[in-house]
Amino acid sequence: MSGKFIVIEGLEGAGKSSAIEVVRQHIAAAGHQVVCTREPGGTPMAEAIRECVKQPWDEKVTIEAELLLMYAARCQLLENVIKPGLAQGKWVIGDRHDLSSRAYQGGGRQLSDSLLDAIRAISLKGFTPDLTLYLDIDPALGLARARGRGALDRIEQENLGFFERTRAKYLALANGDKHIRIVDAAQSMDKVQEDIIAIVDEFLR
Repeated sequence: MSGKFIVIEGLEGAGKSSAIEVVRQHIAAAGHQVVCTREPGGTPMAEAIRECVKQPWDEKVTIEAELLLMYAARCQLLENVIKPGLAQGKWVIGDRHDLSSRAYQGGGRQLSDSLLDAIRAISLKGFTPDLTLYLDIDPALGLARARGRGALDRIEQENLGFFERTRAKYLALANGDKHIRIVDAAQSMDKVQEDIIAIVDEFLR
């Protein structure tokens, strides 16, 4: 029996880490073996790419280079961890996946859908998650939460307008895809977790 791939998405400060743990515990309690991954990252090579993407550089990092690095890391994770895990019947929970690139690079960086679609076709070959939970939060609130955690990485240091465009793209994509469920991440932690569990329970049935 093949497993399922569930992805948790959201802006900085949306509470992805807490949501992932809630989903992990709930899926494990249902009797499934669970593997957790993150993007970019999740394999030795992909983790090296993650550091390359997130650290500041003395040179200009082009948006095209950033996009290609994201998909290079995603290819490594997909072929070396996600697909093998699913084939073994494991349930894989991803901290970000393709929707992040479509929102951050497509919305935030304003790269065209046609460019993203071409790279997605080469990289993913039609592979999609079984369920995505998008934790929606106002960018100003999310960034305030993120700053409370400590120093921000290169992408987290972008201006508010960048994150507003990213959120708008997330919402547009989520509203057009029945496999993406929106969770109001500005609610109390208890209510967010309650909503997440309700969605996962519905998916498990």
